[in-house]
Order: sequence, then structure tokens, then C-alpha cells
Amino acid sequence: MKAAVIGASGLIGGHIVDTLIKSGFISEIVLLVRKELDISSQKVRQIHVDFQNETSFRNALSGVDVVFCSIGTTQAKVKGDLVAYRKVDYDIPVNAAAYAASQGCKHFLLVSSVGADARASNFYLKIKGEVEDAVLSTSIPFISIFRPSMLLGQRNEFRLGERIGQALMKSLSFLIPSRYKPIDAKAVASAMVVAALKMEQPSKNILEYKDMVSLLANRTGDSVQ
Repeated sequence: MKAAVIGASGLIGGHIVDTLIKSGFISEIVLLVRKELDISSQKVRQIHVDFQNETSFRNALSGVDVVFCSIGTTQAKVKGDLVAYRKVDYDIPVNAAAYAASQGCKHFLLVSSVGADARASNFYLKIKGEVEDAVLSTSIPFISIFRPSMLLGQRNEFRLGERIGQALMKSLSFLIPSRYKPIDAKAVASAMVVAALKMEQPSKNILEYKDMVSLLANRTGDSVQ
């Protein structure tokens, strides 16, 4: 299969790329990027995309069977500009799904967030919910939406609040309801790749912590911490 990854420079996206490179089922990996990444693999082809240009964006998804979308930003990165935030967190994944559908994509896999709800008062959760609704409304036959809570793992950039939160959540994980348990970003990426390779009957699914754990356990017999 030919896979595309949007958000390959991020925490989950980087692990998705690593996992796809190792997969014998994936023949080509197309990375939609704004600037080239330091990735060396004959499987990988990087395409510079202007995500605000429909032709550029749509053409980059030509012939792709599976699309992994894990793109996202933070209010710190956009300096509190909510319009700029929405252009990344809403426009890119929603347009990606629409263009992928028009190109005959079979499976679209999206990283969302636990608690995503288009009716939420929280700005972040509201956008995530709106994205989910828009993606689910497309004609793509297989759609898998992943809703992790706190992500564990080492990002390229330092986020003090997240580091503190990771330490607290990990130590108190046994007290936290399952859907809110922290999960390693690598485990989320692995679960997404497993889901991408398990296409049977067309379906549209939302997967939270337990579902991701189950996917990985059924594949390897291991548990996720």
C-alpha cells in the first residue's frame, strides 16, 4: 500500500513514519511537509505542500491508499492567534480528508483527543469535535479516529507544563479512569498502523485508550503502559 503522513514532524507523526518504514505491507510513504525532514529511507518521498493551496494539497494525495493525519499546533506557537490555530488544527485535517476522498483514498486515520465534542465550551475540544464530524461525513470507506489523553514521549521542543503533567499522570495512572490514562505516543502510532492494515468491512470508528491497548495486545500479546 501507499501511505501518506501529514504531521510527520510531530511526536506521534514521527513514530508513525518509523513504524511504516519497518512495515512490509507499505511500499511507499509520502510525507506532506512544509520543510524537509531528516529521514533516510528508500520508501520515503517528501512533498513540499502549501496547505492553503488546494491544487498543491490535493495533488500530493494522488494515488494514496491510506492517510495518517496527526498534525496540530499550540496556542504558544501561534502566539494566541485563534484564527491561525484553527487554520492548522481544523482546516488542514478537514481539507486532507476531503481531498483524500476525491482521490479514492481507502482509509483515513486521524489523531484527535479524548473529550472531543463539537458542542464543547472548551476551544480545543470544540475544534477537535468539529474536525471529527467533518472527517466522518466524507465518503472515505474506512475512517479511524484516535482519541488519546496525555501523551508520553520526548518532543523535539521543550514544554515544561507537559513534562510536569506527564510525570504526574504516569505516577497516578492507576487512579485515572481508563479513557483518560496517559499513553505513549509510540503506542498510539503503532495502534494506528495496525488499524490501517486491518481493513475488512467498511467502518468508521472512534478509538480511545482501551481500544488502542486492545489493538496492540491482539497483534503482539503485549500490554501498553
